[in-house]
Amino acid sequence: MASIPLLRFTPTTPRLLPHPLNVNFLQNRIQTRTRIHTKPASISASYNPIPATDRLISAVAYFLPFFNGLQYGRFLFAQFPTLALPFQPILPLLSLYRSLPYASFVTFFALYLGIARNENLNKYPRFNALQAVVLDVLLVLPMLIQRIFSPGQSGIGLKFTVWMHNGLFVFVVGCFVYGLVSSILGKTPYLPFVTEAANRQM
Repeated sequence: MASIPLLRFTPTTPRLLPHPLNVNFLQNRIQTRTRIHTKPASISASYNPIPATDRLISAVAYFLPFFNGLQYGRFLFAQFPTLALPFQPILPLLSLYRSLPYASFVTFFALYLGIARNENLNKYPRFNALQAVVLDVLLVLPMLIQRIFSPGQSGIGLKFTVWMHNGLFVFVVGCFVYGLVSSILGKTPYLPFVTEAANRQM
């Protein structure tokens, strides 16, 4: 008698539907397409150009430490007179600035109280004005140290004074040019040792 093989049925887990009918697959495709289409819109919406007024205020602010820092270039100007030629066009403005009594103090507090601490203005001119104020304060410290310790008029003391003045002058001019150009272009200048101090004051 022929034996008929028994059919055995083993329980199996239900298989997922193929891709066209797979609900999870369709949801993932929809979310992926949504992210792809919405990402460029969020990038374009975050671009905010700096207004021309804020650029002008920021650029003018850097003239305060520049005018007060030109005194550190006296040794370089005496040794290399040709270095003074690029500064000839601003000499009338510098003479007018120094002829006014207490012009440095008035300009300092005008920048600090009128712009840097004025919350009605945008953050861009406030930050640049605060950087100019911090830079101006840092330039006063070497002169105070020089008056306290009195390095003398000859010897190693004089050489150290010349090196310090020359280095400060190059630093001031570099910060002024960098801050001025960056402000005109609407970019945020980051000055060594100055930006960190300004960020703590914002």
